[in-house]
Amino acid sequence: MVRETGYYDLLGVSPKASLDQIKKAYRKLALKYHPDKNPSEGEKFKLISQAYDVLSDPKKRDLYDEGGEQAIKEGGMGGGSSPMDIFNMFFGGAGRMQRERRGKNLVHQLSVALEELYNGATRKLALQKNVICEKCNGYGGKKGTLEKCSGCKGRGVQIKVQQIGPGMIQQIQSICPECQGQGEKFNSKDRCKNCNGHKVERKKKILEVNIDKGMKDGQNITFHGEGDQEPGLEPGDVIIVLDQKEHDVFMRKDENLIIKMNINLAEALCGFKKTICTLDNRMLIISSQPGEVIKHNDWKCVQNEGMPLYRNPFEKGQLLVQFQVEFPEKHWLPEHLMYQLERLLPPRQDVMITDDMEEVDLCEVEEQSQQTRYSREAYEEDNEGPRTGVQCQTQ
Repeated sequence: MVRETGYYDLLGVSPKASLDQIKKAYRKLALKYHPDKNPSEGEKFKLISQAYDVLSDPKKRDLYDEGGEQAIKEGGMGGGSSPMDIFNMFFGGAGRMQRERRGKNLVHQLSVALEELYNGATRKLALQKNVICEKCNGYGGKKGTLEKCSGCKGRGVQIKVQQIGPGMIQQIQSICPECQGQGEKFNSKDRCKNCNGHKVERKKKILEVNIDKGMKDGQNITFHGEGDQEPGLEPGDVIIVLDQKEHDVFMRKDENLIIKMNINLAEALCGFKKTICTLDNRMLIISSQPGEVIKHNDWKCVQNEGMPLYRNPFEKGQLLVQFQVEFPEKHWLPEHLMYQLERLLPPRQDVMITDDMEEVDLCEVEEQSQQTRYSREAYEEDNEGPRTGVQCQTQ
């Protein structure tokens, strides 16, 4: 029994969710609320990262399920990693020490069709990224003219003091707007006109994303060193996260493909022949033999017609077929022909009927529920008296 569901609610999953479901939920929310994409949602990003940190660890999750968030705090298991560390570890990025030597990674979600994961594809993705300014080679202006910022005295931050009550003051520290926290700046005449002293400029970059056969939803494709450039730092990576769209016909389960197939009663009893169009536009013919009874929700499989195996595309999983048997509507057969049909079907089971048995009517569920409601209302009226009507007034 789960004591609290707050962390599960943050990720939008059930307390019974598997680790894969938790990972998928975190991936989508982390990309949506990342500070680079939504600067105003930093607190939300922190909360979902904390929830994932707990629920992705079996020991922490058990502790949380038993005692809630308080148990995590008392057990010393909370707050071990920062939200950005969790994010970078999840998406294949580096930890805090590596981020100090390298620029930050850029993460982009790429929506792909199941056909692309089956057949492989090449997609072009246009990105805007920072590159070292070509005019000043990342210096920001004329060499030798850099001077200490007068607005912050070279500290990079400005401190403001304000009174919040009698005898009470508050210090507010903020990044210096004149030097953007650098502590030094160029005069306007010495500043690089191309990058305006920022040392980097925005440029468009086209990446060719190769989607290999058999790749999965949530899989990462990394372009090393293609992230934002910054003077003195090695560029980070661009990480492409595949997001599989739902398919109209097939559903993927690991290396298998699942398809639901409707057949009528005659096909279920007497055999059928059907075609399936595969994700690479081949036509498969599947059939059953006369007398091979297919029941509703029966499963059959076709070997080697599922998803290609990643990095081994000549091997494939299974194509799983779930049959949905459609029964005929009421009165589909004239009554005088029922006897002929009954002769062909397995015999009915004989029932011994005695005088003390009671015969009742079999009706539709909706009708039965309605009659039950009417009976209950009538019973309540008998016990409580009329609900409306004229009542005597007493003096």
